[in-house]
Amino acid sequence: MKPRDKKLAVLRLLSQESTPISLPALLEKLDQDFKERTVRRWLNEMVKEGLVKRTGQKRATVYQVAQRQPENNNQTSSCFATESLSAIERVRKPVYERQPIAYNDEWFDSYQPNTTFYLSEKLRTQLEKAGMRANHHDPAGTYAHQIFNRLLIDLSYNSSRLEGNTYSLADTERLILSGTSAEGKLNEEKVMILNHKEAIRYLVENAPRLKVNAQTLCTLHYLLSDGLVEAKYAGKVRDHWVRITGSTYIPFDDPRKLEHQLEKVAEKASKIIDPFEQSLFLLIHISYLQAFTDVNKRTARLSANIPFIKMNLVPSSFNDVERGDYMSAMIAIYELQDVRPLVDIFAFSYMRTCAAYDSTVKAMGFDEIRVRYREQRRALIREVIDQHLTGSLMKTHLESRSETMIPENDRRPFLESVFEDLEQIDESRIVGMGITPHQLSEWKAAYQKAKEEI
Repeated sequence: MKPRDKKLAVLRLLSQESTPISLPALLEKLDQDFKERTVRRWLNEMVKEGLVKRTGQKRATVYQVAQRQPENNNQTSSCFATESLSAIERVRKPVYERQPIAYNDEWFDSYQPNTTFYLSEKLRTQLEKAGMRANHHDPAGTYAHQIFNRLLIDLSYNSSRLEGNTYSLADTERLILSGTSAEGKLNEEKVMILNHKEAIRYLVENAPRLKVNAQTLCTLHYLLSDGLVEAKYAGKVRDHWVRITGSTYIPFDDPRKLEHQLEKVAEKASKIIDPFEQSLFLLIHISYLQAFTDVNKRTARLSANIPFIKMNLVPSSFNDVERGDYMSAMIAIYELQDVRPLVDIFAFSYMRTCAAYDSTVKAMGFDEIRVRYREQRRALIREVIDQHLTGSLMKTHLESRSETMIPENDRRPFLESVFEDLEQIDESRIVGMGITPHQLSEWKAAYQKAKEEI
């Protein structure tokens, strides 16, 4: 019997006891191959998971199965359709009443991109109508840049919250924008949120070059897990077995098979044309595979935003999703391969996020030209400083280059934004441009001298 099955056997035996039982008495009821030290460790784990209740101290310590509480985890959310409720009810039964189940290769293999769909055509159309925010000619990442700070805060907060992080939305905002930690919070929670910030920044900054492949998924995992897992496992496929809290699902434990399957997940996802179907596929199958030692669901949630950011759709921030609902929907995939509950959550949350970001943009009054031509603006600034251009030479160069880069109707406000940035540029604004502080200092001195000579 495998360790996981033996642990479930301990839980089942506890469930048959009408009164609390001590460890020695429990061991007497188990087979001889159940070692005291291992059973004690399993009991401690189940206590932490809320499956078992422990009372008493030292020799008087006894254990019993914890009573199921009518908390959010067991209440029915209004986001679930009627047809999803049967799956939710099944996965909310006690763990010892559910059978262990391994990764289902056939279920994954049966999905054929652009032929199989988790989302109905009607729902895909509805989500696209709600989420489209930019013109087709806008560069990838335009809309994400537009709502960047709001995206950093909302997605970092909600994704972390779904993992049990106790930072409030206000605490998250202060940490992300000013670096101020909330008092009384665990350092691990701070790292989790800051890692989200770096992963989201990576997606937005690299939007034009983003590809759905195993390398991108591993990069996201590295950014999200850095400092939270052993360094050798950050961004790397695991080489050991893992367990899923609250589930009987048993993922692969062969690293070669995991690596191969991760490649297959990425390859299949990359072929999906519809951005919403691609997003949901990534959300489901990265979580289902459990390729990494930890931080799999966080990697899945960030990966699910790749098609949205690339295609200038509203990103998914998982707004208003109850943690218990999300976990139940994921367990329905792990144990039943039933995607309906997660489809309900995905659509419900996306529509709520669209409405929230509409309000954000209206309040911001953003500069569309600056956002739309951000890369072109930075490229010209780099050329001016790198070529040491000032005065009339600079003006001629910018006007000539903008004619080949910017549509005529947008050219004048674009050039105004470039001149404005050059006037105000300092070391904090050259990050990522390939310009050294020394180059900037020399150019600024020449630029100021040219202005004085006019």
